[in-house]
Amino acid sequence: MPIAALREGAVNYVSQGFGPVVLLIHGFPLDHTMWREQIEELSTTFRVIAVDLPGFGKSFVPVGDLTIERLADWIAEFLDVTGIQEPVTVGGLSMGGCVALQFALRFPSRLSRLILCDCRAMADSTEVQKTRHETADRALREGPGFLAEAMPARLFAARTRESQPTVVKNTQDVIRQTAPEGAAGGSRALANRADVRGRLNEIRCPTLLIVGAEDMISTVDEMRTMAEALSAGTLVEIPGAGHMAPLEVPEIVNAAIQNWLAASH
Repeated sequence: MPIAALREGAVNYVSQGFGPVVLLIHGFPLDHTMWREQIEELSTTFRVIAVDLPGFGKSFVPVGDLTIERLADWIAEFLDVTGIQEPVTVGGLSMGGCVALQFALRFPSRLSRLILCDCRAMADSTEVQKTRHETADRALREGPGFLAEAMPARLFAARTRESQPTVVKNTQDVIRQTAPEGAAGGSRALANRADVRGRLNEIRCPTLLIVGAEDMISTVDEMRTMAEALSAGTLVEIPGAGHMAPLEVPEIVNAAIQNWLAASH
């Protein structure tokens, strides 16, 4: 797999296909493999790049505080290092969606289109922030194994947990392999993230919002409100999916992305 040498360390990524670039950013505390179904499908028409964010997968573990803004800046540096100068489509799920939103706000000229999957524009409540900081402390003490046990009930729809145990197990395996420092840093980055609801109207490019109908973390109503606040937002609700729609029902998600990309070029 290719490696991009950023100033602070090496970023692991996959690149498949040819054509306009679609760059995909994973959720917490996962890696690029959560996009495997989208990589296979979209790479027939596009050059699909999926990165391991710093602190996750096989990428370097950063020094200092991890923030959503810092992660967005690394995406921009990644594009520089890999020689991609033209505006690209950027997609992200959950934490990756937060990074994609910050990228859109910080580097609008580098973005042609935006795909936001199961993510939030609002900041966490004080109570959730406290829980995330406690999670970070525990991850440093124990490693991320407890997250692998606890998260599937919130990540996946009940139907997915019952009918696709391999998808759930593979996700748990990825979580267990996450560096403790990455899991802790990502949890703190989410806790400290800015509320960008008031800035959504600054994003002028076409934006696709995908949400699982049974998502308990970023709800349909919340993402509908985001879509209405964007200048060119399109919301697609995915039946039978929770917070991990691209993994749970990839055929429907892939069709939604392909149709939107074809219509929005």
